[in-house]
Order: sequence, then structure tokens, then C-alpha cells
Amino acid sequence: MTAQITNVAIIGASGSIGKIILDALLTSSRFTVTVLSRHSSTATFPANVNVRKTNFSESELQTALQGQDAVVSALGVAGFSDQKKVIDAAVRAGVKRFIPSEFSVNTLSDAVLRLLPLFGQKKEVLEYLKSKESEGLTWTGIGTGLLFDWGLSNGFLGYDIDSHTATIWDSGDKPFTLTNSNQLGQAVVSVLQQPSETANQYFYVASVVTSQEGILNALEEATATKWTVSYTSTEAQVSEARKRIGKGDSSAAYALVRATTFGNLDGLRADYTKEENLANDLLGLKLESVQETVQRVAKSST
Repeated sequence: MTAQITNVAIIGASGSIGKIILDALLTSSRFTVTVLSRHSSTATFPANVNVRKTNFSESELQTALQGQDAVVSALGVAGFSDQKKVIDAAVRAGVKRFIPSEFSVNTLSDAVLRLLPLFGQKKEVLEYLKSKESEGLTWTGIGTGLLFDWGLSNGFLGYDIDSHTATIWDSGDKPFTLTNSNQLGQAVVSVLQQPSETANQYFYVASVVTSQEGILNALEEATATKWTVSYTSTEAQVSEARKRIGKGDSSAAYALVRATTFGNLDGLRADYTKEENLANDLLGLKLESVQETVQRVAKSST
């Protein structure tokens, strides 16, 4: 039986995903939370959070992780490869559970990795974690797909609530799953509360099953406005993104991230309710209403 998890350390807590996870852990009131932060960081955290500064060397990481039961990594793209060093330090510090920086599209899909070779580093981290099972470290991967409310409010998903404009890929009727911020956080909390049931597994979670047209219809209903829609294609989006990346424009990779969900490509496995084994029941999550999320986000933007 896996021991109870009480002390949890977060790396990358000042980022978008890290803040969601930190808030969820604090709201649960079940954990003593520690944030690992670089010496140079100026980020601030709530008073009930322990902050341990580190230069991210293996020795300082090991010291910072002493006494921790679990580590949650919310490191961004630049930190994907650093996770192996953190894992090594966690093993030496006696950490019981490591949750790597997944929280996104389907890392286990070869089609996704062809679109986003950089995400191959995520898969390497998962394989590295498996190699550490014999040393007493357990792990859990959490695949959420793209974030629904977050991506809707900031325009990442291609909908501009202020201007009532949208960009739709292909026919717009391809189904996919998305996860809301609160359920991403709850998924992490649930995993840590059930250490035995969640050890050494990869879990897929989702808040909604929808399509681009489904989101558009809900937005038009919520705003009582007919939106202006621009149509594009997977081929055009992927081709343009790769050209821009080839010229050094790394921001073009965002289009490839959207392609992993919206794209008309075989093997993406973006509908976790049908193409993967959804773990919502185990983690206490329920599928939610697209309309309710859209109304909530639309209301907050006014």
C-alpha cells in the first residue's frame, strides 16, 4: 500500500498551470504546500505556502525536496528537459510521487508528436519515470487536453469575445474534449488523495466534449449576437506555422498546439471520451455543460 501524501512541492507554481494547481491544493486544505522557486525569481505566493529557493542544481534540489511526499511539475516548454534532474533529486530525497508537466494534449499520440516534436521531451520524461519505479518513486501523468475556460477567455482557442469573431478550422464539427481550470486542479488533488489507486498510471480527464461549431453556437447564444467567422484549414494552418518556425518565429508553435485538437488529422486522439480511457469517475470529475462554461466566461469578459 502506498503511504499517504501530505507534503507537496510544486515547481513552476508562478506559471498559468502552476497557479491553477497551487490554488487547488490550497483550497483542498489537505496538504502542506511548498513552492520551489529560483533564487532570481520575484514571484510572490500566499503566506500559507512554504517557499524554498534553489538554483536548480541537483544538490540544491535534493535539499529543497527533503521531507516532501510528492512533487508536482508545472514547468513550461523551456523546463521540460530539466524534469529529469528534478526526478533524480526527488529519488535521492525520498519523494514518493512525481506528477510531471503534462496537463495538455495527448503526449502518447504519435500524430501529436509529429506535429509537436518538442513534446517528445514529455514522453521521454514519462519513460524516465518508469525507469525509477524500482527505486521507490511512483508517478502519475494527467492528460487534460487544451484548457477550455482559460483558452476561451484569452483567445487562444480562436474566439474573440470582445469583437465577436472566430476562426474555425475545416468543417468545425470534429469532436474533441477540453478541461476547465478547476477540474485540472481537482484532478491533481484527487490523484494525491488516492496514492495507491493512481500510482504509475497515465490518466485522461475532460470537462466537456464539444466541437468548434459547438463552442461558436454557445457563444452566439450567450452573447445574443451573430458572430463573424473566418474559415481556415488544417493544411493551411500547419504549413504556415512550420514556415514561420523555420524563420525563427517560435510563437507559431501555438498554431500547432491548436492543430493537435482542431486538426483534421488521423491519430490525434483528441476526444478522450471515445479514443482514450477517461479517468473522470476515479478522480471524482463530471462532464460539464459547454453552455455553462461559455456563459461564465462570456459574463466575466463584460
